[in-house]
Amino acid sequence: MSTKAIRPLVIAVFRHKDRILVAEAYDPVKGETFYRPLGGEIEFGELSRDAIVREIREEIGAEITDVRFLGTLENRFTFNGTPGHEIVLVYDAAFVDRSLYDQSAIPGREDALDEDFLAVWKRLDEFGPGRPPLYPDGLLDLLQHVTA
Repeated sequence: MSTKAIRPLVIAVFRHKDRILVAEAYDPVKGETFYRPLGGEIEFGELSRDAIVREIREEIGAEITDVRFLGTLENRFTFNGTPGHEIVLVYDAAFVDRSLYDQSAIPGREDALDEDFLAVWKRLDEFGPGRPPLYPDGLLDLLQHVTA
């Protein structure tokens, strides 16, 4: 990926009680553990709504429903020492398989990075100042100001 390209991304927020589903990741340069909802890049010619359905299916093998657009975030960041810039379309969604809400962790696979990950349920109050960050920037504020 060119560091001068702006990537169009889509993420899904799955809510259960007072928690959301997020993937845990680590930036070795910053020494920082952080969290991010599931999702990925929108492919050329693909509608963002279709992209989030495809991404969740690819990453954790799950089907989703009740897909609802929440907002757009612009995210400029540095990960592993490399600057990045993303336009992130944020959706709220629900799992067709309701048993996923009862799992404390859901294993996933990011094929583009050839990496496995673990998605976990976290409360919104577990993020913020003095706590691990929730990315992309602005997501925590967006989620605190929209209703499910």
